[in-house]
Amino acid sequence: MRIAVVFFALPLAACAGAYHTPSDGRLNSKINTVYAERDACLAKNAATDNLADPAAAARAVATACTEETEKLVGVVNRDGDPRVTEAIRQDSEFRAMGFVLRARGQVTN
Repeated sequence: MRIAVVFFALPLAACAGAYHTPSDGRLNSKINTVYAERDACLAKNAATDNLADPAAAARAVATACTEETEKLVGVVNRDGDPRVTEAIRQDSEFRAMGFVLRARGQVTN
């Protein structure tokens, strides 16, 4: 059941809080830390991308942060559900697009 909640909440998640049950404090802390590391990698690489196409840049940024994304997968997806793994990878590319657009001044949030 928890995996289903994660799978459906993941695309809508704006923060690491959607990935877990709030009653597990240590897991919560670990997820927040790994999520922040992944986002820091995405932001750093988005600021240095030099591809004209934003979608290509987002894919390149997400690829550059594969190590951080896979670490997040390992912490969040303890059951090894391939759908959750794929959702997290897609979320990384989606968030990479946001960082790319912000770095280019195309998004102001």
